[in-house]
Amino acid sequence: MSMWSGRGRAPEVGETVASFRDYDGALKAVSKLIAAEVPARDIAIVGTALRSIEKVTGRLGWAQAAWAGALNGVLLGLLLGAMVVIWTPALPMGAFVGMLLLGVAMGMVFGLVNYMIVRRRRDFASVMQVTADHYEVAVERASVAKARQVLGTAPTQTERIDPVSLTEPPRFGVRIDPRTGAPVAPASADAASPAPASAEPASPAQPSAEPAPPADAASSEPQSAESDRPAHPDERA
Repeated sequence: MSMWSGRGRAPEVGETVASFRDYDGALKAVSKLIAAEVPARDIAIVGTALRSIEKVTGRLGWAQAAWAGALNGVLLGLLLGAMVVIWTPALPMGAFVGMLLLGVAMGMVFGLVNYMIVRRRRDFASVMQVTADHYEVAVERASVAKARQVLGTAPTQTERIDPVSLTEPPRFGVRIDPRTGAPVAPASADAASPAPASAEPASPAQPSAEPAPPADAASSEPQSAESDRPAHPDERA
């Protein structure tokens, strides 16, 4: 595995065909694509949302620094002993052991010197690891269709979002202004439009007609007139 320099331009990785939560899942997908004769140069694994995790393993002191230096010195002593044995095969076994002890001593000295330099700003031992939130398998455009067929993934459909009108009353819930995040009061159609003026003016009130006299009063007037007329002589006889 090789690393690109951070100063250079990142290579083109193509289109994402699958996403996995762990790195092992991405490795299995790449192996499956290569087995299906997808060109290996068209495949890339992209880790997104990278984060650095530093796991503290313990407190660091003089004894811990000397012990860690001695462990590293064992490797140095083995390397020196192997070089001596290769160059002079006639040397006794004690020379190889001496070189091993010399490497351990050198490692302890280096560990103590290193701790003396960094102990004022770092007094603990830790292990650094870089992880990603999820891993995407990307393939060049020429092999995207075949890669999706092998992995059984469907292309991602982009959802079209209509522009929001702040003057239109909300159809579902309360409309939120995307610039301020505050709810927007819907504009009322009745309040916005003025009341229509009446086309015809109101007609003036008509005077009420005279009430008709009652029927009993009209019939009583002729009877009173007959009673006032003088009686005829024949009628009196």
